[in-house]
Amino acid sequence: MSYYFAIVGTKDNPLFDHEFGTSKQGGDGVARFREEARHMNQFIVHSSLDIVEEVQWGNGQMYALEFHPYMVDLIVLVGDCYYDRYLKVVDRFHNNYISCFLTGGNIKFLLLHAPSTPTPTTATNTSRSSTSVAANPTAPATEEAIRQFMMDVYEVWVKTLMNPFYSPDMEIRSSIFRSRVAAAGKKYL
Repeated sequence: MSYYFAIVGTKDNPLFDHEFGTSKQGGDGVARFREEARHMNQFIVHSSLDIVEEVQWGNGQMYALEFHPYMVDLIVLVGDCYYDRYLKVVDRFHNNYISCFLTGGNIKFLLLHAPSTPTPTTATNTSRSSTSVAANPTAPATEEAIRQFMMDVYEVWVKTLMNPFYSPDMEIRSSIFRSRVAAAGKKYL
């Protein structure tokens, strides 16, 4: 399975993006997006923002805050209420699925995952192809793996917010942040 991860700011501006592949069940960690579709990843992720906002404000769980939104990320990390901010699969475009996690400061973590299409030889020779995380993007095991990935990235995100040299809605250029996102992807996806 190939993944494209993006962090979108409060003004719908891209703050971070990273492309990687699965490391589970013999994967090499390299994204396998088709070359003609690779340039569409950012567009697909950003086109799902309207649906994310509908889910965000339509279910009644999210609420408007009256103090600095980035302080909310620090407050939410302390409690257990950040688990309901994972919205699971919110959109689908052809064979691509978009999962979303919302922070308390209205930053959106979006993960585009494209399941690998099994070749006829691998589909008939392996009995475990249907139980892998890459086989079914909406399976409970896949949703849990993505949720764990989002939780790890969220913890790194909060540490980035506490950096005095980082200002809100600024693009993240840290190689350490990128390596920790890649490590979380390798660990869970």
